Amino acid sequence: MIILKHRGSYTLGIATLPNIIRTRVKLLLFPMAASVFACPSLNAQAQSPAPVFPRIVGYVGIVHPLVTFSETGTTKNFEHSYTVGMPLGINIWKSPKVGFSLEIVPFVKAENNASKTNNLLIHPGVLWALGHGLTFAGRAAFETAGRYGFTPVLNKVIVKNTNTSYFVAVPLPVRFGNNQPTSATVGIQFGIAF
Repeated sequence: MIILKHRGSYTLGIATLPNIIRTRVKLLLFPMAASVFACPSLNAQAQSPAPVFPRIVGYVGIVHPLVTFSETGTTKNFEHSYTVGMPLGINIWKSPKVGFSLEIVPFVKAENNASKTNNLLIHPGVLWALGHGLTFAGRAAFETAGRYGFTPVLNKVIVKNTNTSYFVAVPLPVRFGNNQPTSATVGIQFGIAF
């Protein structure tokens, strides 16, 4: 330690100044840090709560079948008629990776200046979170129009907020039965989960 005399008073030299600053900073920071850890309300606000499972999520959306392929040919939506579905569903997540889903989709078909509900799809399935906002859904399909089958769906969350998520999905329905040829469809779905 170096003591310097300047104008009649004694001062500490520059060599000890960093040690004094470190000591005073430690003396100031220790009570502040102790108060943060001692006060549960401040500590709880600093940490985000862990998700609780099972977790239930509801959603609504709109689905457009774009093109359907079968042995009778290719049918495009918007060409001679327009079909739109309005899915609503509940996802029950058992863990961050696996869940169950039940979706119900009424379909409306507009053709020749008239529209009607022409089908109701009951769509249970299993969900697998793939990471990065992607989810795969493997769904069974039961239609009131007499068809049945399965639907693999790839879903991507595009905007995630605190209480809602906006998503886009690509369903690939495969259908059998009702004296019609097997068909495969490509669709696009937009929705909001809450």
